[in-house]
Amino acid sequence: MRLRLELFVRDLDASVAFYERVLGFRVDRRDADGGYASLVHGSVVLGLGPIAKLPADGPGGGFTQARLAARRGAGVEIVLEVDDLAAALERVEAAGHPVEAPLQARPWGRTDFRLLDPDGYYLRITA
Repeated sequence: MRLRLELFVRDLDASVAFYERVLGFRVDRRDADGGYASLVHGSVVLGLGPIAKLPADGPGGGFTQARLAARRGAGVEIVLEVDDLAAALERVEAAGHPVEAPLQARPWGRTDFRLLDPDGYYLRITA
């Protein structure tokens, strides 16, 4: 089993730029119509789709523009494990992106720092 994570975003270009520049992902595929981008970093595959391409509203539990009008990612923490945590933090700082929670050792034996992507998805970078 593998995990492929898909996020719905306001501005696809801004999100692609963030994941490339700040976290070191590379674009694997991008639809010509701007409807989707697939990024990879090691074994992590991240799909990005624009909220504007979703249906405005609808029944059921599917994703819609109305459902995502509130804070995206509430209750979810995206954890990315890296081999070199210091290098990951240096990359974030060099990109000028703010860190939400600074580098620190956690009681459960991991060290991490935390940041938000352009849509407010909460990311924990750990080793």
